[in-house]
Amino acid sequence: MNNSELSQSLEYVSFRSSIPLRRILVDSQVDKGWQIYDSGPKTVKNPLICLPPICGTADTFFKQIMGLSAKGIRVISAEHPAYWTASDWCAGFKKLIDHLELEKVHLFGASLGGFLAQKFAEYTANYPRVASLILCNTFCDTSVFHYNDKAAIFWMMPSLVLKKMIMANFPQEHQDQRIIDSVDFMVEKLDSLSQQDLSSRLTINCTNSQVDCAQLESVDLITIIDVFDKCVLSYPVRERLYKCYPKAKLAHLKTGGNFPYLSRSDEVNLHLQIHLRKFYDTEYSAYDR
Repeated sequence: MNNSELSQSLEYVSFRSSIPLRRILVDSQVDKGWQIYDSGPKTVKNPLICLPPICGTADTFFKQIMGLSAKGIRVISAEHPAYWTASDWCAGFKKLIDHLELEKVHLFGASLGGFLAQKFAEYTANYPRVASLILCNTFCDTSVFHYNDKAAIFWMMPSLVLKKMIMANFPQEHQDQRIIDSVDFMVEKLDSLSQQDLSSRLTINCTNSQVDCAQLESVDLITIIDVFDKCVLSYPVRERLYKCYPKAKLAHLKTGGNFPYLSRSDEVNLHLQIHLRKFYDTEYSAYDR
């Protein structure tokens, strides 16, 4: 049941009625189906692919899909099935972009999605498939969450316990209505996820792993989008990401909370356009030209 303000908005209703949700099987297991929204010119082989946070689904990025595809950018939002390690996720994601006949892609990842975007760039370092990265409220080392000992038992925990773990990091109160609406929408998305989805995502998120930043030298451009107000990631975690990518472009938002792509979509979309424009006259353009 969709009850949040955002899920009842005209923009979201228009999005759901105009862009079909596709399910793509890339593994032999029946449950390994990716769910994607694909909008914009299909002739573009170097699209922007959005990867959601731990509580997100493919429609989390509906404001990016609607806003950027109207500018001639091909945007795909991809929700992964249950993978239990980052390397398995990377293997599955490579199969997905091969299935879609994509070349190099631009990855916009939020939180866990941002970590997995980095791991995929590392995974394909010898045969680069990532043209650029836009990292939003994310991290490069999962040990900061101090949950490695518990990660091995997430698979047997009930959904309610897993949801409470995730929601413990959501702000309990806020004065900004757009941030409140973004949290309500994401709680709705969280409620729609299965126990296997939640436990597998938490397992990847909390099993000690870090990105080998030196392996990402083939990535042409990295932009880091962060908020100055309260969000789940502490300042030292963000500082570690900045140090990992000293040449990255920094795009700071004064406010936005945990989900600025919903609460501050105009600002985020502008930063995404600025980032992608640098590839406009190259072979890796995400635009229809």
